[in-house]
Amino acid sequence: MKRRVVITGLGIVSPVGNDIDTAWNNIINGRSGVGPVTRFDASALNSRIAGEVKDFDITEFISAKDARQMDTFIHYGVVAGTQAWQDAGLDIEHEDADRIGVIVGSGIGGLSRIEETQTEYLQRGARRISPFFVPASLINLISGQLSIMLGLKGPSYAVVSACTTGLHSIGDAARLIEYGDADVMVAGGAESSVSPLGMGGFAAMRALSTRNDDPEGASRPWDRDRDGFVLGEGAGVVVLEEYEHARRRGARIYGEFAGYGMSSDAHHITSPDQDGPRRGILHALHNGKVNPDEVSYINAHGTSTPLGDKNETSALKLAFGDHARNLVVNSTKSMTGHLLGAAGGIEAVFTTLAVYHQVSPPTINLFNQDPECDLDYCANQAREMKIDVALSNSFGFGGTNGSMVVRRI
Repeated sequence: MKRRVVITGLGIVSPVGNDIDTAWNNIINGRSGVGPVTRFDASALNSRIAGEVKDFDITEFISAKDARQMDTFIHYGVVAGTQAWQDAGLDIEHEDADRIGVIVGSGIGGLSRIEETQTEYLQRGARRISPFFVPASLINLISGQLSIMLGLKGPSYAVVSACTTGLHSIGDAARLIEYGDADVMVAGGAESSVSPLGMGGFAAMRALSTRNDDPEGASRPWDRDRDGFVLGEGAGVVVLEEYEHARRRGARIYGEFAGYGMSSDAHHITSPDQDGPRRGILHALHNGKVNPDEVSYINAHGTSTPLGDKNETSALKLAFGDHARNLVVNSTKSMTGHLLGAAGGIEAVFTTLAVYHQVSPPTINLFNQDPECDLDYCANQAREMKIDVALSNSFGFGGTNGSMVVRRI
């Protein structure tokens, strides 16, 4: 029989804060974390704004020597994972380490370290390549480093599925618990791609907002004047736990991970399709034995792209029928930007907190709603409301989709 899975720990590094209390307070109060790029000189790009992580000090968690052996995306994942572990109140000395694992993925991985190493190689030769270059850049090394630091001897690997990575990581981790391969999993996503190649690549696609004179107003999902997404960075990690295991130790339970659905558009690598997200949503509801009319809140993918926002709106109407008009839909990307492979991770954190605190965050910068995006997007103001069942969506390049259900417990 499938075992129940609950959420007992949360951790975050993000443009709106590097701990749960700070990030949630900023999200609920509609504060944007977007600003001018400071990581490098972006003057040659058409988009010069990003949701950068600020005031982050990795040496508060690990030594400077160890930190130099990792790319920044691993720093973010390790810190968010450590926070989530501590938040869950787990003690490895009193647990079976073989029953606890990690799946924290990334969409792109160590891009910054790869860029820097290539420059060093061209300027100073092969002898300047660090022996830590490869492990510093590998996507599964967030999971590897966390398992080493925390002493977790269960499953340890990474999921890579572009912007669906974080959600797929959490969903896969839940399945391991449901079917008995683990009792506890640390899961989520991390990303650090605010770099010349990272931003340059998306800028070349004309995917990024060019509202450079108004960074905080640039990410505006479902607004008629949206002109692309804002690149973000950070990590979001949750601790998933088998229900009886959590109950026996008196854990605080934020909510139940009640359903998980996946699908592929089989359509186009970047242009979305309504049917793929629709099927992913319905698979998640079916997996959780949830009727569509039980869902009241959705943390949408909501990237602020002209086509993507319209497509998700259509998919929601197809999946929920008439009940779509009763849904409260929001996009926290209006405040964080789009964290790529980390997006599903931090949005799982925000969805869980929405259920736990019974409040929908706002979608900020929604002043001129696109008539083709005609649902209730919780414009500009948080809303206290009854949330028994919530859904979070993530969609990625290649037409890969993921949806997860969080139920109040």
